[in-house]
Amino acid sequence: MNLLLIKRKEALHLYLKEINSLPKEYRQNKLSSKGFFDEITVQDFPIRGYKVYLHITCRRWLNEDIGMVVFRDWNLVADGTRVTQEFASFLKEINRF
Repeated sequence: MNLLLIKRKEALHLYLKEINSLPKEYRQNKLSSKGFFDEITVQDFPIRGYKVYLHITCRRWLNEDIGMVVFRDWNLVADGTRVTQEFASFLKEINRF
């Protein structure tokens, strides 16, 4: 992933863009890069009083052997939320107290 950090008022925005490195599960196939999916934004753990937003752009490839688009499965976002799975678990845990 390439990383760009932008600090704005009370928030840190981290822009992550997947590099053009073939997924290991498809290395035996002929793949060609076909750009990126739309950027998603998720909220992560606060850092030193700053809200943290991850702006993630994932790459996609055309598997020329089967004629389908393939991509990595990152599983970054907790189901039904716009926060990371770890941050969602953290919020759930502190809500118990």
